[in-house]
Amino acid sequence: MSPAAPSPARTPSSPLLDWRVRFGALALIWGFSFLFIKVGTEGFAPFQVTFGRLFFGTAVLAVAIVVKRDRLPRGARVWGHLTVAAFLLNALPFSLFSYAELTIPSTLAGICNATTPLWGMLLSLVALSEDRPTRVRAAGLGIGFVGVLTVLGAWQGFSGLDVTGTALALLASFSYAVGWIYVRRTLSGTGASHLSLAGSQVGLATLQLAVVTPLFTSVPESVELMPLLAVIALGALGTGYAMLLQYGVVAEVGPTTAAMVTYFIPVIATAAGVAVLDERLTWNTPVGALVVLAGAALTQTRTSTRKAGARTVAERLSLSRATLRDPREDKIVPRA
Repeated sequence: MSPAAPSPARTPSSPLLDWRVRFGALALIWGFSFLFIKVGTEGFAPFQVTFGRLFFGTAVLAVAIVVKRDRLPRGARVWGHLTVAAFLLNALPFSLFSYAELTIPSTLAGICNATTPLWGMLLSLVALSEDRPTRVRAAGLGIGFVGVLTVLGAWQGFSGLDVTGTALALLASFSYAVGWIYVRRTLSGTGASHLSLAGSQVGLATLQLAVVTPLFTSVPESVELMPLLAVIALGALGTGYAMLLQYGVVAEVGPTTAAMVTYFIPVIATAAGVAVLDERLTWNTPVGALVVLAGAALTQTRTSTRKAGARTVAERLSLSRATLRDPREDKIVPRA
């Protein structure tokens, strides 16, 4: 549009906030999610934090589905695949991050989350026959894992690092990558909207945690206010409302632009951990994080554009809490 052209009139369905504002809010919410997890685990068991997160996230998405009068997915086969996706993309990684943050700082958890594109590329070489590496993408994979070693301080023998907690956080990111490949192979072309798919998936994950949580935890003797508020924010904002924000940004400016939120999450997570929780930060953590992000960006580049099929955006995007994939450029966006 030329500068002299009048701005289009806002229709009733137009968003009230500019997409850049919503993009910034999305990055902040997901970046602060790791802080919310850390605060939540100070008053609740990890499984309880995850259950609360999923419960409040499901509530927000359920309201959105009702307001939009959307239909839930149909077919036993689709619900079976959604059950597996709920485990891989929500129940398992959310629980792993909660357990990881018992012993590692939220800054490190946020950086581990940024390794999802690296795991995604590594797995796609095996699981997706049409996805072949280029030299640039292979270099990005190597650079990314060098960044991981830098964050962990490998040259110091990982001294002062909780190996178990770090491994759990990296396993959570790995689960996101596995889950996305599963979704790509099983839930494309269902005909259901990504809002109904996401809501159903998070709802199923809530049911999974509702079964597991009582088996491994007991009811807290007392409930502290700050951990409770952290869990509510983690679920209602970080799992429910953030999905709705993401849905709107993707619909308005496309998945390629929306994918850039990936590069803000670990930065915000690190800043929040240092400023709010007074977590210790050594030079190798931010430097390694930048190297990880650079490698992740390289793994998502393409030298040529493959012909797109006739699938709709709803069929090609999975707006789960775990990942967002660009169907045109195969970009994977890790999410907290």
